[in-house]
Amino acid sequence: MELPKDPTILEFYEEFVDQWITDINEQWNDLFASKNEGNNFYRFAHTLKGSGYQFEIMPLGDMGIELMRLIKEEQWEVIPPYKEKLMAVLIEAKELYNKSIAK
Repeated sequence: MELPKDPTILEFYEEFVDQWITDINEQWNDLFASKNEGNNFYRFAHTLKGSGYQFEIMPLGDMGIELMRLIKEEQWEVIPPYKEKLMAVLIEAKELYNKSIAK
């Protein structure tokens, strides 16, 4: 994983990562429990995909695509581990950013 080269994206990188960590921690369980009622979980995954790619956190975008497919196919038994996987990617991104500003 590398930090984005675009200075505008990099300026908001830390805030972006922190917000996704918060959103996943606060919303994941309710979104999962709703079984995509009102398409909310699918929209969450779609936003995750786009944001991940925009901020060049490719594993986040990739997992957003995977989640969109799993939600659409209603494969609920496969989805729970994604929360930890997403958090691991975001923590790695945060650590990468923190190391870069410590230099």
